[in-house]
Amino acid sequence: MAISKALLTSILISLVIVNLVESDTMVIRNMVEGPIGPSSSPPKIDCDAECKRMCELSSRQNLCKRACGTCCDRCNCVPSGTYGHYEECPCFANMTTHGGKHKWP
Repeated sequence: MAISKALLTSILISLVIVNLVESDTMVIRNMVEGPIGPSSSPPKIDCDAECKRMCELSSRQNLCKRACGTCCDRCNCVPSGTYGHYEECPCFANMTTHGGKHKWP
């Protein structure tokens, strides 16, 4: 009887340990890969409409729309206004041309 209790206790402790290890593994996997299930990425914005809005007051609309479209496709965001507002879309602010200048004013 004492051996049965010890065996049962050992099995229960083993199951608890296995459960803890599996839950830790799931937490780590979710931190690295993201949660399993529907994509958690934000919905894709309409870059054409957003860039048209942003460039409507620009003196060089074609150039503005081309630069804005490139940035929007890569970043999935467009800052409000017609100049600056980098804090709204840091990805925009970090993009540079081949010459090292900011792609967006």
